[in-house]
Amino acid sequence: MATPTTTSQTNRAGMTRADYKGFPTTLCQGCGHNSIASQIIAACYEMDIVPEELLKFSGIGCSSKSPTYFLNRSFGFNGLHGRMPSLATGALFANTHLRAIGVSGDGDTASIGIGQFKHLVRRNAPMVYIVENNGVYGLTKGQFSATAEKGLELRHQGTNFYMPVDICMEALASNATFVARSFAGDPKQVKELIKAALSHHGIAVLDIISPCVTFNNQENTFHSYAWGKDHEAPLHEISFIPALDEITVEDFEEGTTREVTLHDGSTVILKKLEKDYDPTDRWQALRMMEEAQRNNWMVTGLIYVETGRPVLTDLYNLPETPLNRLTDPDLRPARETLDKLNAGMG
Repeated sequence: MATPTTTSQTNRAGMTRADYKGFPTTLCQGCGHNSIASQIIAACYEMDIVPEELLKFSGIGCSSKSPTYFLNRSFGFNGLHGRMPSLATGALFANTHLRAIGVSGDGDTASIGIGQFKHLVRRNAPMVYIVENNGVYGLTKGQFSATAEKGLELRHQGTNFYMPVDICMEALASNATFVARSFAGDPKQVKELIKAALSHHGIAVLDIISPCVTFNNQENTFHSYAWGKDHEAPLHEISFIPALDEITVEDFEEGTTREVTLHDGSTVILKKLEKDYDPTDRWQALRMMEEAQRNNWMVTGLIYVETGRPVLTDLYNLPETPLNRLTDPDLRPARETLDKLNAGMG
């Protein structure tokens, strides 16, 4: 008896989920970064994104290896430690039609790259910036990173004496237009936030706690699976509705949801849990983050979103044609223009 054949389901872009995969991972088994890569694959497949229309960027570290493991058909650039924002900025200027997703780590962003990170954020560059945050330098055998909590003890590193850098608070202080936090152990929330970030027109910072199972997964550490599961405090249940789909909220009781409409017409639906939280109120976001820090809560969800501010590439008179496709006549000033310039210098 012949075995029946099955065909993989395709999305609106005519692609299967396999078309969004990358190479096999070389990270440790159980690493949270692998879970995040899986959710990027799922989000892009469900959003019908054409891989060739999305750019990938990274710096140095375990996290910066992640783009190898998703969207194998996309163009990517693995840069120097902490220098990914410069690469992304240049590429976004060169071709304003492409989307961009950068994957960084807590060392790559909060230490050597914090200056470039904050300037990328304040300029509202149109890209998704994911920080795979595990509190250690896993690639160089587990030294403390800038996000490691004060008092953390690691076997070969001793005790951390310094206060941590909070990625979300840094993003808010730098006037980011989209700030969210999630936990690699909550794949559904990670995927919905990635979808919302990809639809946001501006900088979308996602700080995702991603436990390092080799160097920093003790039950009492902030970046472990056990601590994350016990201390995660979701602001809301989040659902993402693409602009092409009918928006329905029949699964939610009246008066318990808040809808946030993004630039492309997509909608983020937030179901209120314990708190009446408004993600469009920047001051409330700052107060909430401060309260969470004092109480050791790992608040997750959409922390802040602003949809009215122009992005970096909107501020310049950039051509519709990508820069690498401009011809010599496009780049060469007209004779009349040169004559006018020369006359003004006489």
